[in-house]
Amino acid sequence: QVELVEFGGGLVQAGGSLILSCAASGTIFTINPMGWYRQAPGNQRELVALIDGNGGPTYAESVKGRFTISQVNANTKKTVYLQMNSLEPEDTAVYYCNAKRTIYDGATKTFDYWGQGTQVTVSS
Repeated sequence: QVELVEFGGGLVQAGGSLILSCAASGTIFTINPMGWYRQAPGNQRELVALIDGNGGPTYAESVKGRFTISQVNANTKKTVYLQMNSLEPEDTAVYYCNAKRTIYDGATKTFDYWGQGTQVTVSS
């Protein structure tokens, strides 16, 4: 099992910065990649950024150049960070940490683990 606990979020003015962090514990050696999604009221949950231990990060077009994802691995915990700069009101949403676990038992299956969500509000 994997547990994700998020920290950060809050209220910031447009142009400001915030950093989110997410600590993964449990069977962390099975999870890859980790990342962040967000969901604004009335919208579907969308990908913000993913980081793969075997490759580079992936960003949504809307956050490229403004957000940076990074990851720190320890023996019993993985922590993923999302540095958000030049925030815009359109970035207002609940941000969810995500971890994926892929297994193969005759077919490839991917499981998603989610954090509890943290609110980011950007005022104009």
